[in-house]
Amino acid sequence: MDLEQMTTILRSTIFTALKVAGPILFAALSVGLLISILQAATQVNEQTLTFVPKIVAVLGTFAVLFPWIFGTVRDYGIQLMEIAARSAP
Repeated sequence: MDLEQMTTILRSTIFTALKVAGPILFAALSVGLLISILQAATQVNEQTLTFVPKIVAVLGTFAVLFPWIFGTVRDYGIQLMEIAARSAP
């Protein structure tokens, strides 16, 4: 396995991780921002108020996107196996 293949694998790994984690992190960020705006408007500064909606948003997003996440990770695994099979002696 040469440096070009290793660089391609590393780039693909990072891109896949960002692609899979991005929507879930965006949901948590969006809910956190909305709750922070709500807390600033009402001056209710309760820490547990932000925790539960974020958990619900993350789990809901994961449940909705699970087939897509599974397919993306499966395709990445297949790609890695094909690269490994081509570089095997």
